[in-house]
Amino acid sequence: MPFTLPPLPFADDALSPVISANTIGFHYGKHHKAYVDNLNKLSDGTEFAALSLGEVIRKTAGQADKAGLFNNAAQAWNHAFFWESLSPKGGKPSGKIADLIERDFGSYDKFKADFGAAAVTQFGSGWAWLVAEQGKLSVRKTGNAETPISGSAVPLLTIDVWEHAYYLDYQNRRADYVAAVIDKLLNWDRANERLG
Repeated sequence: MPFTLPPLPFADDALSPVISANTIGFHYGKHHKAYVDNLNKLSDGTEFAALSLGEVIRKTAGQADKAGLFNNAAQAWNHAFFWESLSPKGGKPSGKIADLIERDFGSYDKFKADFGAAAVTQFGSGWAWLVAEQGKLSVRKTGNAETPISGSAVPLLTIDVWEHAYYLDYQNRRADYVAAVIDKLLNWDRANERLG
């Protein structure tokens, strides 16, 4: 099978108490794995089996007859990106990303407010993203499996706001989950690497 579940960049319990090992077990071991498994089934014997996740996403975006392929490829990609957006050593940004946040949002506090609002106000399932586009940082949100890589933006960080990402730990308190992830788990080193 051409698509594989990438290993987590941390131990199952490394993000606790913000995200428990129990949540990681279900989120990564069941949900993320299911997207990869479904993508392999849907792409088997097709031209898509030989492509990268990004190529599958770009070639199937917006095509109703390829919705299954798009949704599973995009969710597999989004989840792998999400795990890389988290670190037990989170905190405040430093380096180039900190300078760009100051320039484009006016302050780190304004960025936190904007990023948090995007995550909390995403209706239903979806994602909040910090992206770079045309030399400027911005925050956006996407529903369901949508992802910035089907367009021209370069994603730097994301927060998963599908209920399976937080419900075991926070029940219906999405805002508490989002605030804790922003304050304690964002992987700013990885964001700096993604800036290039």
